[in-house]
Amino acid sequence: MWGAPTSTGTPIVMVHGLASNAQLWDGAARHLRTLGHGVVAIDQRGHGTSDKPDDGYDMDTVTDDLAAFLDSLADDDAAGSRPGVIGQSWGGNIVVHLASKHAQRLRGVCAVDGGTIDLKSAFPDWDDCAHQLAPPHIAGTRHDRLWAAIKATHPDWSDDAIDATLANMEHLPDGTVRPWLTRDRHMKILRGLWEHAPHDLFPHITVPVMFTPALDDSEFSHRKLIALERAEQSLRNCRIVPFHGADHDLHAQHPRLFADAIHSAITEGFFA
Repeated sequence: MWGAPTSTGTPIVMVHGLASNAQLWDGAARHLRTLGHGVVAIDQRGHGTSDKPDDGYDMDTVTDDLAAFLDSLADDDAAGSRPGVIGQSWGGNIVVHLASKHAQRLRGVCAVDGGTIDLKSAFPDWDDCAHQLAPPHIAGTRHDRLWAAIKATHPDWSDDAIDATLANMEHLPDGTVRPWLTRDRHMKILRGLWEHAPHDLFPHITVPVMFTPALDDSEFSHRKLIALERAEQSLRNCRIVPFHGADHDLHAQHPRLFADAIHSAITEGFFA
């Protein structure tokens, strides 16, 4: 947690993506704090330092987890006022689901390169989806080698962002790592995401929804734009702020730019 908001700031809750962790929000959270906003990031169930039950990884349950967390903030009057909730990738779909089920608890949501993920459209057959999107086998990899490999593929990321990515893993005494999120729980989350149909929710959402997609010239990005256009047509209050040439974890890659985009939306009254 990065403190309560100032008198002109807004409380913000940040929700990571699949197989990620709260630490990847650090850079953006620190900058938002300097702009007067109160920020807290969470590890979702099965991830990082949070509890790791064997069940409860469907979209309704993880969304209710988040709603319960928002209720817990109400014990502090400053933090308990309606927050803006930001989610990345799978977390983006979760905050969209939150907006459809628990609008009274929040002032708006932002989906970071997510929120419109519709896996069933791309993979009508679950077994095909599971085969194509199953996580790689990382357990047993040396921490130093994995750190160097991530840095080599993300040369414009800060060392802090690389460290935050490695926080997705438990660091073992022998110098190797293993994911905090076990493979079977990962697949349960993936199944829940495959079953999720965010476009069915958009017409029923009353709070503002902001999207910050990572875009390039690929066919995949073209499909993202089609999905975003469809969302924009269905939502009552929608804003799209693209990050061209950015990585999927654009909040870790460009923390200040991302924080500035959120701050602008707040100061311009989008999340009123």
